[in-house]
Amino acid sequence: MESKTKAMVMASFAADSLALSVHWIYDTERIKSDFGRVESLLAPGPQSYHKSKDRGEFTHYGDQMLALLASVAETGNFDIKDFSHRWQKLFEGYDGYIDGATQKTLANYKAGKPAGEAGSGSDDLAGAARIAPLVCFYQNDPKTLVQSAIAQTRMTHTDPSVIESAEYFALVTQAVLKGNSPVDALKSVAEDRFDISPVSAWLQKGLATTDQDSVEVIGNFGQSCHTGEMFPGVIHLIAKYENNLKEALIQCVMSGGDNAARGTLVGMVLGAYLGMDAIPRQWIDEMKAAKKIETLLINIQ
Repeated sequence: MESKTKAMVMASFAADSLALSVHWIYDTERIKSDFGRVESLLAPGPQSYHKSKDRGEFTHYGDQMLALLASVAETGNFDIKDFSHRWQKLFEGYDGYIDGATQKTLANYKAGKPAGEAGSGSDDLAGAARIAPLVCFYQNDPKTLVQSAIAQTRMTHTDPSVIESAEYFALVTQAVLKGNSPVDALKSVAEDRFDISPVSAWLQKGLATTDQDSVEVIGNFGQSCHTGEMFPGVIHLIAKYENNLKEALIQCVMSGGDNAARGTLVGMVLGAYLGMDAIPRQWIDEMKAAKKIETLLINIQ
């Protein structure tokens, strides 16, 4: 497997694991005082949403992305029924945090709704953030990539802004794997397919802030899970740190809020551009599922 394809997936997972200790802490001064500059994988504190997790594990986002990777690698394609089965099994007796979108989707499954119709109405961008395995598998088939990214997103998040974001970031990352710089890919994909979409406005907001402090910028955009707040922050981080994946993900974490979903997208795009050497080796070595991910990626070749 090409180094940049592997890095795209690995950096997306690493971003989630890096954010684990301070995920959903909105007070950035508290992050600094309690954890310092987060540049290594840390265990969550006792007040964390993820207090059952250990250093090197994932939030519930990363766990879902791993289920998607396993589904694609072991079935040889994207099968919504297989992924939905694995996704539901993941949350049977799950000892981690279960967010609102997941709770609603699980309730809809329990009520008899099938895969593709059970998704919540959530506008959390996290639903579009777990797509790196699909970009890996379908990077040479943009039509199927888009269809799959939309389907996996709709499985849990039916809000149009989340679905459109999945399509956008899938195509941006594919363009980066083909040799485009992240900023060029962000612009060209928006011009080609999203010129009358909110995506274009969010893109311009993010690009206009690359000379400003990241923590302040993301605080101004909004630190929450909601797509309209998170999207321009993702753009800011990709564009400002286009050549520095490590700093992009550290700044993402230090900006607080839903830094896990935000970072998963940033890591995916910058990993596709900069390759494995851009990811601190310590992050991979301390990521508990790293060997499993590497094995699954071999199956995708």
